[in-house]
Amino acid sequence: MDIYTDRDTSAGAGAGTRHAVVETSLGGLTVVASGDAITGLYFPHHWYMPPGASLGRRVDVHEDTLITRAATQLGEYLAGDRTAFDLPTRTNGDAFQERVWAMLREIPFGETTTYGELAERLGNKALAQSVGQAVGHNPISVIVACHRVVGSNGKLTGFAGGLGRKQRLLEIEEPQAVKETRLF
Repeated sequence: MDIYTDRDTSAGAGAGTRHAVVETSLGGLTVVASGDAITGLYFPHHWYMPPGASLGRRVDVHEDTLITRAATQLGEYLAGDRTAFDLPTRTNGDAFQERVWAMLREIPFGETTTYGELAERLGNKALAQSVGQAVGHNPISVIVACHRVVGSNGKLTGFAGGLGRKQRLLEIEEPQAVKETRLF
């Protein structure tokens, strides 16, 4: 087991790779599972979509228990009925990416941080651009909440699924008290 994530680095961790397209209010999300873990969640026109062959065989959403659980939890989250995911996940990045992705897992629902703040937590504010690259290559969007990272001025910046989706995800998580104070 990797110390930064629940990544299983043993041989055979990639066995049984399969995927399904889950229809959501954000479009058809490609959910990838390998063995007993979710290993990918990609938007339509995702910036860093892996090659199709690496997604494994395509299954029906309801044919696979783990993908069915992911689809159910995604639906609940997008409806505003879920604040955390209870799914086994596994990532396979380099050591730096894994450290950044571990920090993404720690950002609470309804809160945001900046690329610079994450870089500072890594010990060097100059790493902000590298942090941004790692965040952008997060293979498990939404579940590992990369949408909670914003620019230093609070503005929405690059998102592999598109800024409109990032804004929608942040709106889902916006506290009710803040929503009530908005003029539009």
